[in-house]
Amino acid sequence: MKKAQIKNLPTEELIERTRGLSADRWPAIYAGRPKEANRMFDLLVAIERELRARGIEAQRQLLKLLDDPDPGTRCWVAGSVLEFAPGEGERVLAEIARCVDGLVGFSAERTLQEWKAGTFKPL
Repeated sequence: MKKAQIKNLPTEELIERTRGLSADRWPAIYAGRPKEANRMFDLLVAIERELRARGIEAQRQLLKLLDDPDPGTRCWVAGSVLEFAPGEGERVLAEIARCVDGLVGFSAERTLQEWKAGTFKPL
């Protein structure tokens, strides 16, 4: 998928792409494939911005991914929803930071710390 295609996709498809990309990104990082992981990150950012442009109802569809079995997906989405659903985002980030080892747990912990310090910058 190319960034230019994102605007033409239905919101439901963007949510599914978020699920897939956010789950696949961490294995690429752990496998030492930074170009692939960075490409996925760029697409995730573009999707998040498109959802924001579509309004709060489109963004709220991300909330269903907070219970996804993949910790990478939960971590990405929790950071994405902090602006409009801070309680849910904080809860999931704290759970991941407490229960998930490695970079995903560390990422959740740092995101939560930055959010609480007021230095978190939405994408």
